[in-house]
Amino acid sequence: MRFSFIAAEKANFPVTILCATLGVSTSGFYAWRARPQAHRDHEDARIGAKIAEIFSEKRGCYGSPRIHRELRAKDCSVGRKRVARLMVTQGLKARHKRRFRTTTDSRHGLPIADNILDRNFTVDKPNAAWVTDITYIWTHEGWLYLAAILDLFSRRVVGWAMSETMTRQLAIDALTMGLSLRQPHRELLHHSDRGSQYASGDYRELLSRHGIVCSMSRRGNCWDNAVAESFFATLKTELVYKSNWPTRSQAQAAIFEYIEVFYNRCRLHSSLGYVTPVAFEQRYADAIKTP
Repeated sequence: MRFSFIAAEKANFPVTILCATLGVSTSGFYAWRARPQAHRDHEDARIGAKIAEIFSEKRGCYGSPRIHRELRAKDCSVGRKRVARLMVTQGLKARHKRRFRTTTDSRHGLPIADNILDRNFTVDKPNAAWVTDITYIWTHEGWLYLAAILDLFSRRVVGWAMSETMTRQLAIDALTMGLSLRQPHRELLHHSDRGSQYASGDYRELLSRHGIVCSMSRRGNCWDNAVAESFFATLKTELVYKSNWPTRSQAQAAIFEYIEVFYNRCRLHSSLGYVTPVAFEQRYADAIKTP
């Protein structure tokens, strides 16, 4: 308390006189003043090292909210503003998403389903509603097309396929993978855009065979399929735009690893309360087993 008083009054009286009057040494006062800042600098260095480690481990994809969550999970008590400040100090900045560009060609005469999903992106159990879409990725050999299916409950990618052509077979392969992996019950809701791949007879027949209800976005309305498009934006921001693939096979290997190793199992998802899709599903499975 005496040192605090000296710090408050040193603008009005010499430090030496204040110290002598209060019976403390000037060296002790200056050591006291230095200690808090030295301790904070040491803590900043320690926390900054943890932040840099997580940033690298998460492939430079995490901003301060997810870094903050990871630190809390590691029992490191720190404020989010401090994390943001230390990331700025170290020049650690997650990449921003680019504007989405649509690949949908709905200029066809194939049957179009109603928009049953109607932007209801929150469901209470797995395999209640899936969303799907197709995007494109550049390699030096040419375009590589990726079809992906996500479960709205956990945002997990449950089916995917890649090809050098954007055909209905690409979409069918992704759906076949999802059906094999998940074994969904009948009445699953399947939502897509109006692309010819999803409106084709072969694709609709596969849905019908498994008792799956078809839903499609309104014409030219990207927000109706926002979850699938958000996944592609994340994939491109965190992987594609940072990569330069000479061949399609190299791009396929990297995308496979991103989806199955990183996105589904390691990446914290903000809409899930900052847990991974796989962990979110496991938490649900554990809860329904509990009597």
